[in-house]
Amino acid sequence: MHSPSKAAAVPLTSPVTHGTFCPQSQRRFVLIAAILASALGFIDGSILAIATPAIRVNLGASLAEAQWISNAYALTLSALILAGGAAGDRFGLRRAFVAGIALFIVASLACALAPNVIVLIAFRALQGIGAAIMVPGSLAIIAKAYPKKERGRAIGIWAAASALTTALGPVFGGFVLSAFGDGIWRAIFAINLPLGLISIWLLLA
Repeated sequence: MHSPSKAAAVPLTSPVTHGTFCPQSQRRFVLIAAILASALGFIDGSILAIATPAIRVNLGASLAEAQWISNAYALTLSALILAGGAAGDRFGLRRAFVAGIALFIVASLACALAPNVIVLIAFRALQGIGAAIMVPGSLAIIAKAYPKKERGRAIGIWAAASALTTALGPVFGGFVLSAFGDGIWRAIFAINLPLGLISIWLLLA
């Protein structure tokens, strides 16, 4: 039993009281970081559908190889998403989430620099592994950062933003390719780098 004096010493803003490690003033930054990270994972899958013909021409890929550019990402993401979610419990939620984002952006940079289709497929699979850690981690870290009474609203904002970025992926990809030509497809992967770094900075800072 704790004495009354000890119980009174626990501040009202304590993580114990609210079930959260995140002060109220910082929660919006966690939400922004989670939205950015999950957006990277969702938009990357949808935007590539528009860019695939340009990649085929640029890298001389066959139809089967072009399909694997998308499938390598989708398969590793779907196969490992449960394990990626469990990584947060095993290694710490923030540590696993940041690691997933870092792996995703490193793989994205490698995709942007890929000299041939085989290398691109390999790093697309690596992207899928990063996304499998990152996507469930984005939702879990919101649940961890927000107390129960505020959690539903935060998750709703995250879900709406994720749906919007997924829908806008093909539109954005089509606009970029139309405006700058087929060779710009590499920039579609490179844009993940600054967005991912902003997300990591928000989580760590």
